[in-house]
Amino acid sequence: MPPQFLIPVLFIGFVVTVILISTYNKFVKYRNRIEEAWSGIDVALKRRANLIPNLVRAIEGYSSHENKIFEDKVRALSGEGDNSRMEQESKITKSLGGLLAIAEAYPDLKSSDNFLDLQKSLDEIEREVQQARNRYNGYVGRLNTLVESFPSSIIANRFGFDKQEYLVLELATQREMPTVDFREQKRGMGGSTR
Repeated sequence: MPPQFLIPVLFIGFVVTVILISTYNKFVKYRNRIEEAWSGIDVALKRRANLIPNLVRAIEGYSSHENKIFEDKVRALSGEGDNSRMEQESKITKSLGGLLAIAEAYPDLKSSDNFLDLQKSLDEIEREVQQARNRYNGYVGRLNTLVESFPSSIIANRFGFDKQEYLVLELATQREMPTVDFREQKRGMGGSTR
């Protein structure tokens, strides 16, 4: 190879090597951040699981039927049953939503300082879960973009980096927004809709 081509070839080789190393390091960075975000979700979900027995005890005496339902859900979270972790968490979330609905039916329970403190703790934990879930999904999106983009897809295939699933986890304190139809309201008021 003539000397005038040696320097450009070495330079191109150096640039390609730097790009490959940089892209590989991005994959590693996002994989580690996904694991870190999952750890945050896991800690918050464990805190929520530890709060559930206290919530169940708070409604004791109001309805024994509901107590059994929530105790069963706590057992499911502790590993009994063959459901996946996210399926278990979804069931727990639905149960907690039911627990909060039960509290609405008992004014004495809703005004109990103990129950209000537990509900406030649950709200804080659910906020932490939501923030960690958003962080997790953000990193999953970045990793998935790298996995599918060219030329990083070549590195992903070579080193076994795969697309990750987004985490979809409902929160017990999440409320559905009511649907509002302004046309119905205007007609009900007797006004015209010109």
